[in-house]
Amino acid sequence: MAGPLIEMKGLSKTFRRDSVEIPVLHDINLNVYEGDFISLMGPSGSGKSTLLNIVAGIDRPTGGELRVLDGDLLSMSEDQLASWRNHHVGFVFQHFNLIPVLSAAGNVELPLLLTPLNRKERREHVMTALKLVGLTDRADHYPRQLSGGQEQRVAIARAIVTDPTFVLADEPTGDLDADSATEVMEVLQGLNRQFHKTVLLVTHDPRAASYARIRHYLDKGILVERDS
Repeated sequence: MAGPLIEMKGLSKTFRRDSVEIPVLHDINLNVYEGDFISLMGPSGSGKSTLLNIVAGIDRPTGGELRVLDGDLLSMSEDQLASWRNHHVGFVFQHFNLIPVLSAAGNVELPLLLTPLNRKERREHVMTALKLVGLTDRADHYPRQLSGGQEQRVAIARAIVTDPTFVLADEPTGDLDADSATEVMEVLQGLNRQFHKTVLLVTHDPRAASYARIRHYLDKGILVERDS
């Protein structure tokens, strides 16, 4: 078996508020391999989102080791991390974060504006991404014309349009009804099964977590249990 894409050893994170230290993550040891679909479950405040942000290079741990794609993320400058994220990370947030004055296609195109692709090539990539989430017929619709589930699928298309190495999803069904949540999770599952995308999902919803092949649990910043 090839080595892990993501390797965490003794990872910890402590926030400081004035003179008070607030521990968030304790001695996390976790490997993520290519093609994995992993969920991180736990109550609010358990450190799930903090761990996801560390993997994305958005936040930095205060202790331990983190290697991603056999590189040391902790040694990278902020500019290097930004470039690394653009190439390797597709992030899906709970609150869609779509630009209301842009169409679905315009929102999906945004990450491609940082690439050397021309307009025709960008359009081809956008329509491919929208096809993967089942929304080619909504390409010219604006966010206000879409349901919550459709907005989140547009957000997933935006996350995958650059063909990232990882899809990191932070509570992607948190603002959705049950039917829309199922649609979103089936899209993520399809990306994993059909296109072998590595997916790391943070959720407090057992139904969403059930789509993952491997399930981890965080309790007060400690990785306490694993299902597979």
